[in-house]
Amino acid sequence: RARLKCTVGIAAVTAGPGLTNTVTAVKNAQMAESPLLLMGGAAGTLLQGRGALQDIDQMSLFKPLCKFCASIRTIREIVPTVRKALAIAQSGTPGPVFIEFPIDTLYPYHLVSKEFGVKNPPKGLMGKIVSWYLNNHLMNLFAGAWETRDMSPLPVDIPQATDDQVQKCIELVSRAKKPVILLGSQATLPPTPADDIRNALEDLGIPCFLGGMSRGMLGKDSPIHIRQNRRDALKEADVVLLAGTVCDFRLSYGRVLNRRSKIIAVNRDKSQLMKNSDMFWKPTIAIQGDAGSFLVRLSNGLKGHRCPEEWPQSLKAGDMTKENANRAKADEKTERHLNPLKVLHCVDELMAEDSIIVADGGDFVGSAAYIMRPRGPMRWLDPGAFGTLGVGGGFALGAKLCRPESEVWIVYGDGSLGYSVAEFDTFTRHKTPVIAVVGNDACWSQISREQVPILGSNVACGLAFTDYHIVTDGYGGKGYLVGREDEDRLSDIISQAQRETQEGKATLLNVLIGKTNFREGSISV
Repeated sequence: RARLKCTVGIAAVTAGPGLTNTVTAVKNAQMAESPLLLMGGAAGTLLQGRGALQDIDQMSLFKPLCKFCASIRTIREIVPTVRKALAIAQSGTPGPVFIEFPIDTLYPYHLVSKEFGVKNPPKGLMGKIVSWYLNNHLMNLFAGAWETRDMSPLPVDIPQATDDQVQKCIELVSRAKKPVILLGSQATLPPTPADDIRNALEDLGIPCFLGGMSRGMLGKDSPIHIRQNRRDALKEADVVLLAGTVCDFRLSYGRVLNRRSKIIAVNRDKSQLMKNSDMFWKPTIAIQGDAGSFLVRLSNGLKGHRCPEEWPQSLKAGDMTKENANRAKADEKTERHLNPLKVLHCVDELMAEDSIIVADGGDFVGSAAYIMRPRGPMRWLDPGAFGTLGVGGGFALGAKLCRPESEVWIVYGDGSLGYSVAEFDTFTRHKTPVIAVVGNDACWSQISREQVPILGSNVACGLAFTDYHIVTDGYGGKGYLVGREDEDRLSDIISQAQRETQEGKATLLNVLIGKTNFREGSISV
């Protein structure tokens, strides 16, 4: 929701276990560079550390995960603390912030005052001291609580490339014969609109590889969007622009970059900007700044100049060769059940133009990333670098609430669905109809592919062909079981699921799939 609305996501949870249950989600937001304000309850200000219900040291738990942490101690602190937290969440590299609200800062004065009253105070001097202390604490807690506060947002600080840095990059790119742009999720962050970035990329004419949230930036069939053979393209490239892309495991820690290439790296976060540059690669120009606005300024500085057309054309030709090979694999018969690639191709062909795709899984979703084409900017959601399974239900819920007119698809593995299948109850209760397609091969296949050859055992990887369609029916949605006998009417079943969703029902396609020779490792990325 934060990314689709280009604002701060808000989560409010109870103290103790309510907060500990958010740790994975908050870490995912941190690594996905998504602005999030987490508000958590806490034991009363006088009861912390005294054995109150759900009382733990929450601040220590969230300091490593959040850009800013604060505990409210008086009512007058609430507005300025929230304003500060919201600005920090969006500034620099966006990320999560946490504010702890002790329970006595959330209730009105008359209730807190009644709670502070001591029913049987000690007699004598000790009783007077206790009563004075409690009354003094109450007065301080609410002092200034009714004063008017400035509620306007604080300015957001976003680092920008200097004019000199942009000019050096203009000169470098203008001389390039085989430039390549690698666009990461960070390039989609505010303040630059996605359409402005798309126009800038099209004006430059440089072939682009899109990753993470930037998938769909160039639409479905752009001549400069290259989806396959990334490793080969990087070997040939003379200039590589890392626009919000990090040299972590997704780029083999920088080892896929040609040492002879001139490399321009742009990232808001200095540590991410220089990740592994001490070992496997070196930037020619390193810019700590916003990638989206940098691309627009670069394009403006190169008006009238375009990348030599034979370069993107040759990469596109290789792209088409690989795409045709993948489509041929989709036509192969599996030993049992349906070919997962055929299913994904069929879904991709039938989904609406305004669709948002939510990716939640391993092997099946890895295949989907090569086959399914987001139709436009901000129409692909995945967990990001943390690789968190179980995000599908929450991401789809947020996407549907943000864009109720859009068709929202969740691509699930059968393992990952187990984490959020109960959200079909949420979809029904909150009238947020989404469509899920589950690649059900009764296995943690992404793990099994490596485990079996190495250890000769499939232990702990085997699942069951669970009747997820019946679970969906039980939660008030509509489930479909799709097997080999349904192969000839696969398109009709998908279309029927779309009609059910248009009529307000969350739907799930429980697709029984077999094994293919299509491997993520066999595809040049």
